[in-house]
This record gives sequence, C-alpha cells and structure tokens, in this order.
Amino acid sequence: MVTIGKLENTPVGAIWVAANEEGLVAVSLWDDEQRFIDDVTRLVGEAPDISAAPGPLVTAALAELDAYFRGELHEFTSPIDWSIMRTFQQKALRLVCTVPYGQTTSYGAIAEQLGQPGASRAVGRANATNPIPIIIPCHRILGSDGKLHGYGARGGIETKAQLLRMEGSWLV
Repeated sequence: MVTIGKLENTPVGAIWVAANEEGLVAVSLWDDEQRFIDDVTRLVGEAPDISAAPGPLVTAALAELDAYFRGELHEFTSPIDWSIMRTFQQKALRLVCTVPYGQTTSYGAIAEQLGQPGASRAVGRANATNPIPIIIPCHRILGSDGKLHGYGARGGIETKAQLLRMEGSWLV
C-alpha cells in the first residue's frame, strides 16, 4: 500500500511525499494533490490510499524534510524504493545521493563515475525525471559550464538555486 503526506510552509512551498512498504517512491514540490496522485500511480502502478494516515516512512521523511529546511539535517536516511526506477536512472541517482550537502558536481562527472563518460545527457535525463527531489539531491548537479541547468519542480532553476543557497553552496 502506498500512503502520502504533505509538509506545508517550507521555503519552497508545500511538499508531498509518498512511500510504500519498501521506501519512498515520490516527492513533489508541486502543490497540486491530483497531479501528485497521478504521478505516484504512474510510478508504482497503483493509486495511493489517500484515506489512510501517512505511513511511518512518509512520516519519517516529512520530519527529515522539515529538519533539512531548518538547517538541522544534512543527510537523509529515509529508505528509497529504487525498484520504481530503470537501471541507468538508479545507478545515476545513487551517485547523486553521494554528493555532500553544500557541494555540487556536474552531469559529466556523474557519467564518468558510471564509467560512461559520454553519457552526461543521459545523466541529465535521469536527474530531470528524478521522482524524489531534495532527498535525492539532483539540485546539486550542474552543467559542465558550472551553471544551473533545469529543475523540474515548482519555481524551476530559481528553486534549485534557493536550495543550493540554503545549503551554503559557494556557486550561487
């Protein structure tokens, strides 16, 4: 069963979280509940139980996100259900998770770590379709020119810049 929960009033607006028994399956910075339900349904093949209370993994992730936005948490420990992702996306996003708080790297550097130096565009696509932003910190990945390129959440690149500023990144 997939349950959902919502964190209100963060610096980037409301955040939705969904998890099943295995781990987190989705995080959304869009405030549209139906859009989130549709995204979760597409990702896991079943609609979340919106009548159920948030499960323990959702509750824990919401608490971690709240602590993150208060500047008290620099590394997320909520489990992720990696099985909802394709193999390349899993590999790329697992590497994205290793980029420390307040630091950045490039799509090309992730591609090189994967042993596929020509795959920076594919890494960019994996980041663009990251179903669990912030917790999988795709905002820490920059273009080869050191600039911000795309962010698929509400606010776009400005939200990406805001998250990096909040983390104390020297780049923005």
